[in-house]
Amino acid sequence: MNAATRSSEESGSAIDLALFGALGDLSQRKLYPALYHLDREGLLADATRLLGLARQPLDVAAFRKEVETALATHVKAAELDRATLARFLARLDYRQLDFTAEEGYAAIREWRQEGEVRPLVVYLAVGANLYGDICRYLEASGSLDEASRVVVEKPIGYDLDSSAEINDAIGAVFPESRIYRIDHYLGKETVQNLIALRFANPLFGTQWNQNHISHVEITVAEKVGIEGRWGYFDEAGQLRDMVQNHLLQLVCLIAMDPPANLDADAIRDEKVKVLKALKPFSEASLGRDVVRGQYIAGTIDGASVPGYLEEEGANRHSDTETFVAMKTEVANWRWAGVPFYIRTGKRLPEKLSQIVIHFRQQPHYIFDPDQRNLAANKLVIRLQPDEGIALEVLTKDSGLDKGMRLRRGPLHLDFNSAFPKTRIPDAYERLLLEVIKGRQYLFVRRDEVEHAWRWCDGLIEAWHDLGEAPRRYPAGSWGPVASIAMITQDGRSWYEDY
Repeated sequence: MNAATRSSEESGSAIDLALFGALGDLSQRKLYPALYHLDREGLLADATRLLGLARQPLDVAAFRKEVETALATHVKAAELDRATLARFLARLDYRQLDFTAEEGYAAIREWRQEGEVRPLVVYLAVGANLYGDICRYLEASGSLDEASRVVVEKPIGYDLDSSAEINDAIGAVFPESRIYRIDHYLGKETVQNLIALRFANPLFGTQWNQNHISHVEITVAEKVGIEGRWGYFDEAGQLRDMVQNHLLQLVCLIAMDPPANLDADAIRDEKVKVLKALKPFSEASLGRDVVRGQYIAGTIDGASVPGYLEEEGANRHSDTETFVAMKTEVANWRWAGVPFYIRTGKRLPEKLSQIVIHFRQQPHYIFDPDQRNLAANKLVIRLQPDEGIALEVLTKDSGLDKGMRLRRGPLHLDFNSAFPKTRIPDAYERLLLEVIKGRQYLFVRRDEVEHAWRWCDGLIEAWHDLGEAPRRYPAGSWGPVASIAMITQDGRSWYEDY
């Protein structure tokens, strides 16, 4: 079906989108390209409008030129067509606004009154410290109605207390049913396929428990350093920046029990149960099962890169972690005794996000003893850079002289290869479309955020009490040697068939 033949139901009803932080990096790299692609696919209703809001003084023509430049930079040239671009740019309007000054918000109410009444979607592509003020001033200015909804980026807060304070401020204006907390990992095609893979296929549904799975790995690796975010990152660290939101969401989707249906709260209820069941770390297990690291100077792709303490603007005495590896467990009937090995870090050799499900070996082994280490299946779920799913299976090696020697090979589904004529949508495209349609199942509920913070706060407090500095690792390596020792002590190794 092409854009011209989309039904009104598919495109959703028209909205007014008020984008705070309209000239920021997130808007330019992700939001405008995502909205452009939705328009190109016929998924934005004709009357949908966008109001850009930022502190800079611009007229509408200059703002549209900024957006056009962003699209030229972040959308493939083959996907930019003149008709769609003209239609999309015509949707855009702009107002200069000091987000902390209440009197300026009347401009938003006046803008809404210029056309037909439409639901207002407020997208806060700004720091979480501004969420409360913006929501209050929108309400006080009369810009909102009962259909208005708000989209906020994570992480929300620095710990449980600050998260609760920010959520209280948002919740004083918007009910939970109209708050959309974005974790962009939840919009990825492969993450969505986790739901289908687990609950639509008896092959996996009947095997997805501690009787058949020996352990689970999750790796989210970044080649980049802090990319000019020193002020934010040094306060947060890798645990708050990545584990508290992205990695724990992946743990939830892997470990949750089947929901009663696909309703938003049915799925999120099961995710909360997983967060409640995460084992806390004791003083003894902290030293054994958690590794903090900080990168030093090294080489990536043949180029020298500075260490964390040598980055521009660095605090030379910082002990903030840029790498975390841990072994944890979901303490319930389904997963008791199954370790979840998690690692994430900056300045690693590859940009990589993947989940590896390791199935148990057969209880009775009849093949060559020296190949016993091969005798287990693995399900590899790749989130980036190339989304896809591979199931590693064992077959007989071909050849007359091989006897019953085994070989490992993948049954592979690469989305780009399997669907060559279908463009894999960016996560933000899917998430924005769900916001427009008013569906929340890809978004994070408040109690999810708070249970994740509660678990992470306990770990951070234990780190503080332990008083150990993060272990050093060279940029371009896979983290501290201790992270390898952590998994090796269990007779296992990190999956490295990249």
